[in-house]
Amino acid sequence: MSEFSDPRPEGLTVERRMFPVDAVRLRVLEGDHPLHVEHRAKAAANWEAEIAANPALFDGRMVFQHRLAFRDGVVEGEGFMMPFSTFMWWRKQNRRVGGFHVFGYPVIVSADGALIAVKMGAHTANPGQVYCAAGSLDQNDVVDGYCDLAGNMMREVREETGLDLGEARADGRLFASYDGGRLTVARRFHFDLDADALLARIRAHMAVDEEKEIAGAVAIRSADPSAHPYGRPMLPLLEWFFADAD
Repeated sequence: MSEFSDPRPEGLTVERRMFPVDAVRLRVLEGDHPLHVEHRAKAAANWEAEIAANPALFDGRMVFQHRLAFRDGVVEGEGFMMPFSTFMWWRKQNRRVGGFHVFGYPVIVSADGALIAVKMGAHTANPGQVYCAAGSLDQNDVVDGYCDLAGNMMREVREETGLDLGEARADGRLFASYDGGRLTVARRFHFDLDADALLARIRAHMAVDEEKEIAGAVAIRSADPSAHPYGRPMLPLLEWFFADAD
């Protein structure tokens, strides 16, 4: 049983396991997210504690889903722009009601079969955690009122690692997992370079990157959940990736 108590998206029966997805349609509505309207005072108080512990955090605006459903292979959502500070309060709740966090996981695959992930820097919201180069959807990812998940994946990978997903061969199908109010949407990107070459390119990017968002990158070669300090959404992805590789 999950440690979180939260409603599942409508029509979704699978939890903490990867499942195939045909498409993702996330509409962004005008106005404030109802979660933020109801809990803005609590979120503001929590944010004071967050930035006291980590002054580098930035309270930008992100897309947060209000409604989410899975029908006929399609993830459909309606969300609003919401302050990051409200999200940080939401994710601390044992009962995560009021919305859903949907984000993309670009799964970088080396020519020799490793999964390339990043370790987040100490000044980020997830210090030390290892997961796919990724970030929440924001205003940069909204096109004609809908979230551009593919564009988000390309942007986040470029910003964090310097790699260009346009140089990789993308799998045609998406996969997703759900846990604790979070829906992770993954797509594999196969590079012609081996793991050592990809890690070298990431190190070269880190040397000139002013943001310093990541502390390093790793080549993952097994589903062992204890190999690195993984972010929770990585666990079903590792099981899926290496089972499929076999």
